[in-house]
Amino acid sequence: MWAPCGRIRPINLVQCYNQGIHGGSSSVAERLTVAQDVVGSIPTRRPIFFTDRTGCKPVPDFQVSVPQIIDENAVVDDPAFERNAWFVPFEPRHGLTNGHLQTIFGNYLPRPAFQLRSVSETVEVDPANGSRVLCHCHWQPQPARAARLTLVLVHGLEGSSDSQYIQGITARAWDAGLNVVRMNMRTCGGTETLTPTLYHSGLSGDLGAVVRHYAAQFGLRRVALVGYSMGGNVVLKLAGEWGSRPPLVAVAAVCPAIDLAAGSDAFHEPLNRLYEKHFLRKLLARYRRKAELFPGMYASRKSIGPIRSMRQFDDKITARYWKFRDADDYYDRAAAARVVDKIAVSTMILQAQDDPFIRLLPQTRARILANPHIALVEPRHGGHCAFLSRDPGNEIHWAEATVIRFLQAATAEAHGS
Repeated sequence: MWAPCGRIRPINLVQCYNQGIHGGSSSVAERLTVAQDVVGSIPTRRPIFFTDRTGCKPVPDFQVSVPQIIDENAVVDDPAFERNAWFVPFEPRHGLTNGHLQTIFGNYLPRPAFQLRSVSETVEVDPANGSRVLCHCHWQPQPARAARLTLVLVHGLEGSSDSQYIQGITARAWDAGLNVVRMNMRTCGGTETLTPTLYHSGLSGDLGAVVRHYAAQFGLRRVALVGYSMGGNVVLKLAGEWGSRPPLVAVAAVCPAIDLAAGSDAFHEPLNRLYEKHFLRKLLARYRRKAELFPGMYASRKSIGPIRSMRQFDDKITARYWKFRDADDYYDRAAAARVVDKIAVSTMILQAQDDPFIRLLPQTRARILANPHIALVEPRHGGHCAFLSRDPGNEIHWAEATVIRFLQAATAEAHGS
């Protein structure tokens, strides 16, 4: 368990954020204090309140949306739903009721060392160009392996199978007796040489290829998908495309970027420019590495021109090399928002109302609420993929514990076990 220490020499927010992402010479406690001193004064966007169509009072600090009433944009607060054993309300860590604080602290809060042994394998996802993705697998012993629930995890933008949140939920799933596959998106996790292509937020076909591969290899009977941020969009998109196709039985998405255009533009808001610059720096560095590895396939950075926003990156690079018309065409065709109404397995979408840059459009919310298979869980606080709670020790990571409880409950009910 951690706690901020006394005040120290302040630094600017850029330094604080870069230390959180890339490390630094100062101590963790020092960086936490600095982050709180600096970011605590920054207001998050105004909390979103949802009312019913009669204009009744706002929903409480924690809302669970259960789609039993199909009014447009209705939010249903069902007490019976909250009595489910998997549901434990989120209480943010003291002092972390700011979405930016949650987001930044969540990036570098120390965790127990990840010590699980894994079997690494590359899986072909596109025979046309030979693209492969790297998966790290944790298999329960035979003969129970095929019957155990298998989680396939998908990381967020510029993350990897070694991202802290991926390792954290892997450890919890393993302790719960589940199989786990930590999948890297194309080029991620140091795998630029495994594919001539870049990656983007709509590659649900790659995830489907991984699921089919391991289902055939081990006779897996039950597979659940878990995705964070960009990965959340990928798992929801595949779930919408597959419906109830076996062996898919459940899905959980944490802060999914399912309205891609709105989320991309949110990065360019003044308070979010630090996040945008961070991701652009990493995306452009990856582009340069791909250009060096595959000469002749990619234009020089100079010929592409300046890129100062996520939308410009997607317009000049993503759309160009994935044959979308432009960024808007990419956002439309790659977004899970188009197919959430077709999801037909137990699904939880978990996102914070104070997430700095994830946006859920009213029409997407309506589709989600109208789908009886989806539980939309929206704590007022939690930031982006952080959800640092008041619980002690490693239990501070509320989202990971909630995902595992939900999947266990959902799959046990679906199979009568």
